[in-house]
Amino acid sequence: MMRGFGYSNAYGMMGGYSPWIGLLGLLFWLLFLAGVVILVIWIVEQSRHGHNAVPLMSGPVGSPPMAGPPQHDEAMAIARKRLATGEITREQFDEIRQALGG
Repeated sequence: MMRGFGYSNAYGMMGGYSPWIGLLGLLFWLLFLAGVVILVIWIVEQSRHGHNAVPLMSGPVGSPPMAGPPQHDEAMAIARKRLATGEITREQFDEIRQALGG
């Protein structure tokens, strides 16, 4: 018989690979599985609450959802832009500002 043609004779017990390769492969698959689980949870939450929902981890448990930017600032920015482009007069801008409380 010829020697050196089997894995056990030519490459050793691990087939020539380090045991670390197996551990890295296991780590990769665990991370992949965790990513799939997180993606499924995210998809379920989006479908349950809609696209404009507050995320699950938005603040302490029982706290009200965080408010977005105040509407006053957005309305004033629009009014300033309209004044700058000449769509409204200075008097109309002053009326808008007083109506918004600013």
